Order: sequence, then structure tokens, then C-alpha cells
Amino acid sequence: MVLKKNVFVVVFLCGFLNLSAQGVDPLITSDYQQQKAWVDSVYNALTLQEKIGQLFMIRAFTDKGQEHIQKVKNLVSNYQVGGVIFSTGGPYRQAKINNELQDLSKVKMMMAMDAEWGLSMRLDSTFAFPYNMALGAVKDTDLIRRVGKHIGQHCKRLGMQINFAPDVDINTNPKNPIIGNRSFGENRDKVAQKALAFMQGMQSAGVLANAKHFPGHGDTEQDSHKTLPTINFSEERIDSVELYPYKQLIPQGLASVMVAHLNVPSLESRDGFPSSLSEGIVTGLLKEKLHFNGLIFTDALEMKGVANYADSGNVDLSAFLAGNDMLLISGDTPEGIKKLKEAYDEGVITEERLAYSVKKVLKAKYKVGLNDYHPVKMENLYEDLNRVEDTILYEEVMENAITVAKNDEQQIPVRDLDKKKIAYVGFGDGEHQSFLTTLQKYTEVDYIQASTLSDMVERLQPYNLVIIGHHRSTETPWKAADFTNEEKVWIYEIARLKKVILDAFVKPYALLDLQSIDNIESIVISFQNDAIAQEKSAEILFGALSSKGSLPVMAHQKLPENRGFLTNSLSRLGYSVPERVGMNSKVLKKVDSVMNTAISSGVTPGGQILIARNGKVVYSKNFGRFDYGRDAEKVQGNSIYDLASLTKITATLPNIMQLVENGELTFNTTLGEMIPELRGSNKSDLKLLAVLSHYARLTPWIPFYLQTLDEGTKKPLDKYYHEEPNKKFSTQVADHMYIRNDYKDTIFERIKESELLPKLEYKYSDLPFLLLQKYLEDYYKEPLDEIAQERFYKSLGMNYTTFKPLDKFKKGEIVPTEVDDYFRYQTIQGYVHDMGAAMLGGVGGHAGLFSTSNDLAKMMQMYLQKGYYGGRRYFSAATLDKFNTCYYCEEDNRRGVGFDKPQLGTVGPTCGCVSMTSFGHSGFTGTYAWVDPVDNLVYIFLSNRTYPTMMNRKLITEGTRTVIQEIIYESIER
Repeated sequence: MVLKKNVFVVVFLCGFLNLSAQGVDPLITSDYQQQKAWVDSVYNALTLQEKIGQLFMIRAFTDKGQEHIQKVKNLVSNYQVGGVIFSTGGPYRQAKINNELQDLSKVKMMMAMDAEWGLSMRLDSTFAFPYNMALGAVKDTDLIRRVGKHIGQHCKRLGMQINFAPDVDINTNPKNPIIGNRSFGENRDKVAQKALAFMQGMQSAGVLANAKHFPGHGDTEQDSHKTLPTINFSEERIDSVELYPYKQLIPQGLASVMVAHLNVPSLESRDGFPSSLSEGIVTGLLKEKLHFNGLIFTDALEMKGVANYADSGNVDLSAFLAGNDMLLISGDTPEGIKKLKEAYDEGVITEERLAYSVKKVLKAKYKVGLNDYHPVKMENLYEDLNRVEDTILYEEVMENAITVAKNDEQQIPVRDLDKKKIAYVGFGDGEHQSFLTTLQKYTEVDYIQASTLSDMVERLQPYNLVIIGHHRSTETPWKAADFTNEEKVWIYEIARLKKVILDAFVKPYALLDLQSIDNIESIVISFQNDAIAQEKSAEILFGALSSKGSLPVMAHQKLPENRGFLTNSLSRLGYSVPERVGMNSKVLKKVDSVMNTAISSGVTPGGQILIARNGKVVYSKNFGRFDYGRDAEKVQGNSIYDLASLTKITATLPNIMQLVENGELTFNTTLGEMIPELRGSNKSDLKLLAVLSHYARLTPWIPFYLQTLDEGTKKPLDKYYHEEPNKKFSTQVADHMYIRNDYKDTIFERIKESELLPKLEYKYSDLPFLLLQKYLEDYYKEPLDEIAQERFYKSLGMNYTTFKPLDKFKKGEIVPTEVDDYFRYQTIQGYVHDMGAAMLGGVGGHAGLFSTSNDLAKMMQMYLQKGYYGGRRYFSAATLDKFNTCYYCEEDNRRGVGFDKPQLGTVGPTCGCVSMTSFGHSGFTGTYAWVDPVDNLVYIFLSNRTYPTMMNRKLITEGTRTVIQEIIYESIER
């Protein structure tokens, strides 16, 4: 018994050592005995011609018509080829033809594609991931593994068993015409590391990977599709650099290798002899020296790099004799099969040699499940190939790839927006709109164009920061990326005069053409010129994201490989999709339905809705029109709405919060202490806490305008209003309507003299904020609109937020609120709807502010982040918490200090599904802003429900705002 055990150990060790010497077998399966039995059975059942057919992989296009497809079908039927590589076309056509071709095959074929960055490398209507050059900038290899896995999943869903990827060429030559963007970079270790991650990800999805182009196509200036490139390096250099990725991938289970058509004198002594036909390279180097036991493919045998060497049949035979297993895209498949059969009959190809490769092909087929073949399902094919998780992964990759290569004075991320005047200049012939649009979400960024350099310099004179975007098409990795000579001169001159951020949405090599970059303070490489790359790059510039990437290649003599500055996030809002933050976009589509129904049923003519979670805006849509007319202006993202009472928490309250933090005020400070004119009045002893909690017996509302109307006609009295302004009447209320300047004092006196309510209970009132407006204006000796702009809006980047919007915007950009038939007798557009605020010239502590959903979200996100936004702290977390507290809940008053809070019972301002730590406010014109710290949510609803009349209360009775709020919480995936 002992003897038998020892013999077993010796045999096992010998077998193990032999396997180690020969290398791993990447095609073997866990049920290898069943695999071997299947392979042997199939092999033995094939005729000689069918065996040889297994060595050929033919090409099929799905966009070349029925005649081409019929030729492909004939090849499959007549020669029982081993596989098909699909080229250009569409996914549905390919799936259909794939199934039809497989039906013609006795042994199911191995289907393949070149899908280096996804199926879109060849197919329309499919997903494209970033090119390898962008992946090369990513430090987190798990992201690259996930990209490989996602691409593998797409391939498998479409019936592909092998993807000719990853490209492991080390791109040490910037002038390489065919590799370039397809390479992970110029550093052999990083290329190997990233290629390995990609390979592992794809093979984990059940799709065979293929490393190419052996022995290395990265340092050429010629394209092997057109000629035979020469690699003039020593054997030692090739072994150290070009072969390094293969040495790393092969022991880890690399399934296949593609041999390139290259002239490599140090490895093949015959002059001009293609590497794909060289036994010394294919067998001697790849198989024997590197111990590779996976499938070996030739590159396409129709390519000029090899096709010029001999006629098709002889090229195919030479490639097989060199040691290749599968012959890819023969110039003449029938002739090639004929030549191999003749060679077999003549003994040039032995049975052992034939069986070696054919069985290897069959073993690969078993490994990918072709022994239990299922046709491609057509249902939901498009959706399965374009998943939201693919978009999320693309975002994550670009967030990690975009590289800040130069950042003098730490210019990125852009801070202190209140001190910046920013211009954008676009160069290149590619699209730039997504970049510009995203930049403009953060602050005012003007797009400057000019036909001459002198004109450009003059137009840029007012700006202290210029963002230059270099945009060229990256639709394919081979597109030109360079600057024109004129652009190089313009960049130099602009950078000489202004602080500049140059953002290149192309491969890094484009910067090699710039003679000097000394005057360019900041340089960003964003790699791809698509919408996601442009959005993420803008987010990095403004600090919604930190930068993490590093250059995969040398971009300039002063920008070496591996360079990349890590910048910090400034906690500005970013933009993404709902699933990125754990929300369900399908559920959120109900919001669209609710809003469209609201518009069609006369609840409101239109609106803006924004939802943000975890610091990312994931839903931002515009609905309807300015009014119910068919020709009315459509609501856009920059359409400006009257916020009504949201003014209270976005203009007055934050300024009071700062003064409480600074110790100027406390919750026990009385109105008499704040406003000397109130001393001795019934409001003198009212404390700030009670006043802001709407628990101070103040009258809810005073209709100031009624006393200025004729009792009979109900029209404005001439003693109070003039149609044209003069020294005494310069406070504008509406078009051709100016009130006496001293009426502001009358309004204050009426508030001062107003009676207190007899009972102490919760009663919402505008008066506290009108009084606090007076206090703030007296304290700062500036009007409230200027206080809010200087202390908050400018630095927050709220450039669409303002009182008196007609001073800054055109009337056509401002949404109307009402056709007034009781006071101003005109359509109210560009003027505040609230009558009292209008009589104060459009600036009230309770109303008067106009904004957009995107702008308002910045203020609410600042609140959610407890006083911090954009790298600036506006007040402490403790101050926010102090104001976001219900001090009178026991008295059945839900209110915080200035903020509204969730209902204590069944009726109130929310859906009843929010946390009790949440807070916000609503506005009379149909507005709503709410934040929830527990779920890290911001919800903005803007509408003009008061148009054409404020008597329309459908928004309130139907609860549209809170119905949507409930959908938001329903969409959160717990």
C-alpha cells in the first residue's frame, strides 16, 4: 500500500512538472474528461475536408446585402468552416444571420468579432466603451476588469464566443498609424497589468480573449493592412518590451493569441518574411519559448502585409505550417482548404499536426459551450446590449481616466466663482456642446468666437480665465487629433495674455505639436470627444469630481508618461443617471407621466423638475410651455421661474443664519433689538426663534395693494402710481407702472401697526421676512438683492438667480405668472407675482427671487451639505442643525427656524414618506424645494400654476408636487 502511494506521488509530481514546463492549458475545462471525449468523438466523425475546414475562420458582413450572405452560407455549407468573424452591420441582422449560419454547420462554429472597445467597433446601435488609451490612464484595474467583463457579456449575448481583444501592443511610437488609441500606453508593466485585467474580465463572462498583435505592433510607422511593417529591434529589446505582456498573460490563462504580419529581422532571418508565416516566431517563440498552449490565430490573411507574399492558398498553407491553429479571413478559403488537403495527402502535414490544431479548436468550442449550442434570442436584444450599467461603468471609467497633466497655481478645480469671469473657446472640428452646456451649469461661461486672432484677443479682454476645448471626432481611434497651425498660434497668444485651461478631448499625442506649453497654466487630457467625457471633464474642472488619471504615454517633452495631478472635489453637484445613486429610472418615468397629465389637465402650463441624490443630479427635465398656447415658448433648462416664498429660505434666511453663527444674533434676540423703529410696538419683544417658527401671533398677510386702488374702479390710483418714472416715482411694479418711492415706508408702518393674533398658535406669515429684510438692509447698508448676490449667489454659481430679472435677462427667458386683472392689469412676466414684493420694487424678504431648478439645487445642496459647497463654508453644520430643528412640535407646530418641516399628522407639505430631519419650503406660484439628509436627496419643483389666474388651485388640490415626491422615494432601491 505504501509502495503504491509513493508511485502515485512520483507520477503526479512528474506530471505537474511537465505541465509547468509546457505552460498552462487555457482551453481545458473542469470536466476535462467529458471535454476530451467530446473532442475525440467529433474529430473522429469529421471527414478530412471537414477537419481542415475547422482551421478556417471566414468573414461576414451584415450590411452588404443578401448576395454576400449567400456566399458566406455557401462556404459554411460546403466547407464546414470552424468559425465566422463578423464585421460591420447591425445587432439584429447579425443575430439573425448568426443563427442561420449555425444551422448550416455540422459542428457549431466559433463566432468572433473585433470588439476591442465594444461591439460598436463593428456594429451600429451597440455600446462603445472608452478606447484602451483612456483605460491606460485609469489606476484602478478593477474598472478595466469590469470593462472587459461587460464587453464579454455583450459578445456572449450576441452569440460571439471569441473577441479579438485586448490589444497588448506597447505604443512606444506616437506616429503609429494603426495602433495608437488602441494601446493601453507606452509602459510595458502597465500595459500588461491592464491587459491582464481586461482579459480576466472578458473570460469571466465566458468569452475567449485574444492578445494581439504578436510579437508586437506598437513601434511601427506603417499599417500592416497596407504593407509589411518592419520592427528593427534586437531580440533582447523585443523580449524585454514587446513580449512582456504575453509573458504576463499566458501563465494567467490567456485563451488565444493573434500573430501579426510583421518583418522582424532579429527573429526571422529571411528578409521581408511575415512573422505570421514564420515557424521560428509562431512555433519556436510563441509555443516553445513562451509555452503558449492556447489557440493561435493569424491576423487577416487577406491583408497586404502577408497577401503580397504569395497566392492565397500558399499563404494559408505556410501559415498553418508555421504553427498557427486558425487561419483568419483567407483571401480564398476554398483554395486554402484545397492546398492544406493536398499537403496532407503528400505527407507535408501529418495526421498528428492536423489533429493537434483541429482538436485544439474543438476543445475551445467545448469550453465556450458550443457542445450545448443555443441560438441567439432576439427579444430585448437592443436593451441587453445598451444597459444602464454600461453607461454607469463608462462614467466611472472616464472619471478615473481624465488626467490633469499640468496645473500651475492649482487652477483646477476652479474656485471663487464670484471672482471669475470665464470664457470658453472651442477649437477643432468636433462637437463641443455637451462640454459647454455642462460648464454653464456651474457658473456663467460665455462662448467666444472670432474670425481673426486680433478680434479674439479683443473679445477675451474682459475675462480672467479662458477654457479652451480641443474637440476632434473620436468616432474611431484612427481619427486625426492634431491642432491646425492656426490653432497652435491662437493658443500661444491667448495663453500669453490670459490664464488658460486647455482641455483636449483626443489622445495625448495631440499635444506633441505644441511648441511651448509654458504659458498654459492647466492642461487636461479627456481622451474621448463624446458627451459623457465632456460632461465628466467639466465636472472635474469645477470640482464636482476629483481628478485621478495619469498619462499612459508621453504627451509632450514636459508632460511625461505617468504624470497626473490629483485634484480635490469641492462638493459641487455632479450629473449622472438614477441607477448610479441607487434609484430606479423606470420608476422615475412615472414623474414624466404625472407632469404630462398635470399639463394636459390644466394644473400648470409647464415646469422644471430636478432630483439629486448623493451629490449627483440624476433627473432634470423641463415640461410644457410658458403658457397653454400651442405657439408659446417651450420650457428650457434656463427658463427662469418666480420662486415666490422660496425666496424666504434662499435669500433672507441664509443671511440670518450667517449672522447667528457670527454671534450678531441669537434665537433670543428680539425684533426691537434688531429694528429700533419697532421698539414700543407690539412686536418689540417678539424673539427671532418664535418669529421664524411662525409662532409669534403675526398676521399671515397684508394686502398692501388694496389701499392703492380706486374703491370704485379697482384701478391703481394716480397718487400712488405713474406710467413713467420720475424722481418721486422710480420704483417699478410692472410695465409702465411705477409706485411712489416713499411707499416702502408705508408698508413698514402698516406691518408695525398691525394687530397680533389673539391666540398663540402656529400661523404662517410673510411678515417676519419683510421685517428681516429691513434688518438686513439696515445692517449691511445694501439692498437685499445685492446682499444675497454678493454673499451667496455669485460664489455658488447661481448665475440665473436674481431679483428683478429683467435687469439681467430678456422677457422671453422668464416664465409668466399671471394675467393680472385686479391690480396691475397686464400679464405679469419678468416682475414678481407677489403684490407686496412688487410694491417694494421687486425685492422682498418673502418673495421676489427668480431662478432655475439647476441654480436652486445648488443652494439646497449647500444646505444638505450643512453649509458647505464649492470649496467654501457658508456656515457651520451646527448652525444648519440649529435652524433645522422643530422647537415647537409639542405645540403642534411642525416648523423649523425659517424652514418648513414634515407634517406632524396626516396633512402637511410632504408626501408623508420623508424623514423627519428633512426640510424645505413651497411657493405660491407653484414651486417647491425639499432636502432629506437621511436619503441625501434634493427635490426641486418649479411651475407657474398661477397662469393665467392664481385662482387655479389644481396643483394644491391634486397634490402634484407631493405625488412626485412619493414617486422619488419609491424609486430608491432599498
